[in-house]
Amino acid sequence: MNSQLVISVLGTDRPGLVTEISRIINSAGCNVEDSRMSVLGGEFAVIMLITGNWNNLAKLETSLSGLQEKLGLLIGFKRTESRPADKGGMPYHVEAVSMDQPGIVHQLAGFFSSRNINIHDLYTNSHPAAHTGTPIFILNMTIEIPAKTHIATLRDQFMEFCDQLNLDAVMEPVKG
Repeated sequence: MNSQLVISVLGTDRPGLVTEISRIINSAGCNVEDSRMSVLGGEFAVIMLITGNWNNLAKLETSLSGLQEKLGLLIGFKRTESRPADKGGMPYHVEAVSMDQPGIVHQLAGFFSSRNINIHDLYTNSHPAAHTGTPIFILNMTIEIPAKTHIATLRDQFMEFCDQLNLDAVMEPVKG
């Protein structure tokens, strides 16, 4: 039976970081099950779910400390277990676009958490509008709507909420 370890890594972006991190994982006899990697500003950030037997994960944990010093990274890790199947809900994709303004993520997260809806995945970015250069903010998230939630009512509440914030938004079932 495989054990699980979540690893987060943060450091100045440069070529070869993914190679070094994956080399240490592979050398310990472990496997990358799931990961998210991105460059944010000048920093590289990754979070990974690693699997392996208990001894191999212990070996990896020891190796990560050396990697942290060698490459000047901030590395955190924590043992975890598989998520219970009943924790999930109906997956829906949410996209919101607007002129960039402080608090959008906080307000949208608050809308869903106040309804006991879990945010499974969230990513944002911004870019200047083509002709005006106005900062445009884009948010994408996957939420897990509890089965007992009335979707039409939730969608109406969400659209009204977005109208109040001047957000152009969509909430639709995840396809595929």
